[in-house]
Amino acid sequence: MNLANKVLIALGLGILVGLVINFSGAGSISWVDTYIINGVFHVAGKLFFNALQMLVVPLVLFSLIPGIVGIGDIRLLGKVGTKAFALYIGTTAIAISVGIGLAAMAGIGNGLDIAADQNFEGRQAAKSTVDIIIGVVPKNIIAAMSNGEMLAIIFFAIFFGIALLIKHKESEALITIIEQLNRVFMQMVEMVMTFAPYAVFCLVGKAIAELGLDLVFKLSGYFIVVMMALLIHAFVTQMLIFKSFTGLSVPMFIKKIRAAQIFAFSTSSSGATIPVTLRTMQERFGVDRAVSSFTVPFGATINMDGTAIMQGVATVFVANLYGIDLGIAGYVTIVLTAVLASIGTAAVPAVGLVMLTLVFEQVNLPIEAIGIIMGVDRIVDMTRTAVNVTGDAVITSIVAKSEGKMDLSVYNDPNVGEVHEVHLEDIDAESS
Repeated sequence: MNLANKVLIALGLGILVGLVINFSGAGSISWVDTYIINGVFHVAGKLFFNALQMLVVPLVLFSLIPGIVGIGDIRLLGKVGTKAFALYIGTTAIAISVGIGLAAMAGIGNGLDIAADQNFEGRQAAKSTVDIIIGVVPKNIIAAMSNGEMLAIIFFAIFFGIALLIKHKESEALITIIEQLNRVFMQMVEMVMTFAPYAVFCLVGKAIAELGLDLVFKLSGYFIVVMMALLIHAFVTQMLIFKSFTGLSVPMFIKKIRAAQIFAFSTSSSGATIPVTLRTMQERFGVDRAVSSFTVPFGATINMDGTAIMQGVATVFVANLYGIDLGIAGYVTIVLTAVLASIGTAAVPAVGLVMLTLVFEQVNLPIEAIGIIMGVDRIVDMTRTAVNVTGDAVITSIVAKSEGKMDLSVYNDPNVGEVHEVHLEDIDAESS
């Protein structure tokens, strides 16, 4: 059984165990909450999440830099970057339009009486557009790496890669070292992924066990619409875009992206999923490293289709809840603000709620109303992250195919690049 199927089984078991704990009320028992939910589940899931995050910055640096050198032409790098940026922004605009359209037609929020959480705070954490632009160029790259500021890290890697490309004849030894480091970090990713089924079981089990189902019933209209919009965008809109631009098999895409989707769902972080997405695009899709090492971390930073959908649906829901008529101008404002906000949204769990404050401010909705949807946001967050990662894979494939940087024989082989197990004795044998 390959790793993706093991993780899928673990996901199902995690949901089942979480539901049993939630329905039975076992979560309110002190020792269950202390030693299982916030003990074993929390620790195991957090260790796996931390291990993935540990690899994000070095992997982005040591894959993006040789990738740029491998492109060999600065003009081609400009083409790849321009295409990726335009497609990411375009799909985000489509995504939020889908969310707003479904929410407006469903009329969610009308007639409900739900108390807002007055303790919600997020306004201070939201960056302005000016701050986002200034932050692209880091004044301290070490601090940027420490804080996980992906736009700044990507800028530094591109800048360094271009300089290395200009001086490639004098820097062949350095290029070789960076490429070797990239291979080592990819091996570390595979080693971490070996423990993925257990971690996914714990992460999902904890999330479902803690989710208040009574609140889900109260917010069922919002929950159903946002989940429908996410699924429609992931499996209809994005697949139509993929098929239209590449002409490749959609069922093959869905089969091969499944592992990355599951990891994104369980971690709620497209940033933490970067190592898995990179490996999937390079080894399962046949995308050249020169393209994937740029478009994947770039997409994890600015491509927030799932987050944009949530923001659109949440804004319509709260507006209806408070009896505020947004009008056409309000909807346009939501689309523009959410697209701009997505560029500065960090690829970490639940940050979409923080960025939602920007959208609410633009259309004069009460910030504290965000506290209403917090109860169900964990499951929504997991799903929208999977949609974000799917979008990263779609755009990466489109850009790579258009530039002739995709090995179609690899893409069309359903078994190539599958991970089963990483055996320590194999690693020892290779090292000797």
